[in-house]
Amino acid sequence: MKRGYRAFAVLALLALVAAGCGKKPANQGAGAGGQAKSNFLACQVTDTGGIDDRSFNATAWKGMQDAQSSLGVNVKYLESTTQNDFAPNLRTFVQQKCGLIVTVGFLLGDATKASAAANPSQKYAIVDYAYKPSDIPNNNVLGLTFSTDQAAFLAGYVAAAMSKSGKLGTFGGIKLPTVTIFMDGFWAGVKYYNKQNNAKVQLLGWNAVKQNGLFTGDFTNQDNGKRVTETLLGEGADIILPVAGPVGLGAAAAVKSAGSDKHMIWVDTDGCVSAAQYCSLFLTSIEKHMDVAVETAIKDTANNQFKGGVYSGTLQNNGVGIAPFHDFESQVPQKVKDDLNTIKQGIISGSISVKPTDYK
Repeated sequence: MKRGYRAFAVLALLALVAAGCGKKPANQGAGAGGQAKSNFLACQVTDTGGIDDRSFNATAWKGMQDAQSSLGVNVKYLESTTQNDFAPNLRTFVQQKCGLIVTVGFLLGDATKASAAANPSQKYAIVDYAYKPSDIPNNNVLGLTFSTDQAAFLAGYVAAAMSKSGKLGTFGGIKLPTVTIFMDGFWAGVKYYNKQNNAKVQLLGWNAVKQNGLFTGDFTNQDNGKRVTETLLGEGADIILPVAGPVGLGAAAAVKSAGSDKHMIWVDTDGCVSAAQYCSLFLTSIEKHMDVAVETAIKDTANNQFKGGVYSGTLQNNGVGIAPFHDFESQVPQKVKDDLNTIKQGIISGSISVKPTDYK
């Protein structure tokens, strides 16, 4: 797909997202937030999933677009086709004197660290990575992290409650901490459901205690997602959680072909917005509100309030959550919805643990 077309496609998608979220028109944002920052440039470097991955790169880019609308800043992006593109893309943006460079994904951790060390006056934010203070002596990087295991716990509970076969399935793209945290929380949520309801729902594809399971080895090949999903469906799973970016679209194709009694849970963003063609399959989505975190980071930097360190999105600060049930709204029992509200408050208060080791 040519980049011009890809940019058009993702802009159309993000316009739909903004409309669905009730965002103000672009010409209202700067006035509402104060003086426009038309001389400020915010730049995004994607990982290999691309800008229109319907997942975390696209969600981060939505945050860039939201900052453009609300603040009047300028935004641009460079896509990374392979990991070899990370360093050159970062060098390009340093040379272009971006006010803030936003890198997206755990895989960009080393390249971002090296660029930050070489350019101490340049400010960075990185999605899905947290450095030790000693790793970033210039304090010029803000790590945007998310406790997605908290939201995944809720998704695991409702998936277990809605399963007809008593078997759920999950798989990841690459075995990274930012992938397995979804699977860990989902696993713990299923275990908690079993404990609370004297049930025996199984999760295929991941053992959180042993930290092993199914991975396609990439975030791009949709055929791999389809193949792994067909295996999980063949083993009896009726709700599938792919944690693999665009690879999850292959999973959706397999679930759709399997029949009306098979469903999915999407990740990173509301699947009914980012992959609307498969909305009828999505019980819910495990959301990382990366767009809000990215927009806030740009706002702070443009207003000379940048602070390096680590931001953590949680259920308490609305940094993570689960999406509406959409087509399943009438099918999820009220008791389950009430349970989810209780569980959410329990996670926030600390009375309910999301750690897998507490649910052996």
